[in-house]
Amino acid sequence: MLKRGLMAFVVSVGCAGMAAAQDAAIEDLSEALRLSETVAIMREEGLVYGRDLGTEMLPEGDSDGWQAVVSKIHDADKMQALVEAGFAAALEGEDVAAMVAFFTSDRGQEIVGLELAARRAFLDDAMEVAAMDRMERLRKQRAPILDRIEGIVADSDLIERNVTGALNTQLAFYQGLIDGGAFEMSQDDILTDVWGQEETVRRESRDWLNAFLLMAYDPLSPEDLEAYAEFYSSPVGAALNTAVFAAFDRMYEEISYLLGRSIAQRMQSEKL
Repeated sequence: MLKRGLMAFVVSVGCAGMAAAQDAAIEDLSEALRLSETVAIMREEGLVYGRDLGTEMLPEGDSDGWQAVVSKIHDADKMQALVEAGFAAALEGEDVAAMVAFFTSDRGQEIVGLELAARRAFLDDAMEVAAMDRMERLRKQRAPILDRIEGIVADSDLIERNVTGALNTQLAFYQGLIDGGAFEMSQDDILTDVWGQEETVRRESRDWLNAFLLMAYDPLSPEDLEAYAEFYSSPVGAALNTAVFAAFDRMYEEISYLLGRSIAQRMQSEKL
């Protein structure tokens, strides 16, 4: 019994040590990917989207009261906590050290910086439109960089992942509206309405992704872009890709639900 208990203690300590090492590696990866900066940009995007919702759906429009609600829903600390929790859960058992090695390299840091810069630029509608126009011009010229970008998009299944995430986010919004008492709909009606948007969402996702990645990766050398493509086509890259989508999809779904429920509650209060 003593021997068995001692063995259990040693295994327990060993597992705790491995878990601590994995947690530290995930923290290093989050810092290398600059996830907190990504969340901050997404918060800015969410504030704009939430205000647009108010204008479209509320009798009061984009009032100061509604802006306060939108800002509270898009609490940066809560958003960060959701992302970190989802990220850690999705990376359990994965080779995080290899991910850290790539993204802490000079090449990896340059790529992360370029992606963040492009995302910030897209906060300006005019910049996004200009990027779309440039993408179409280069597509007509059959620019080689677009072939590489389209390869990355295909290998990482980025379009389908974005479509699935967007539709699930919309489902969460509808559920929030229903739970908030805005109207009654059956699950079949909700699914029919949401999935009816699938092709539009797919087309918009494809155009946005290609324009965004073109802006982000255009400054990279062909060698760096090829190395990045190879990383994401590897099992390690695929695992990271899955974890990133799992983490951010969870955040978006919760925010979307809260927006829907808050819209519904304000509609109900207006009726009273």
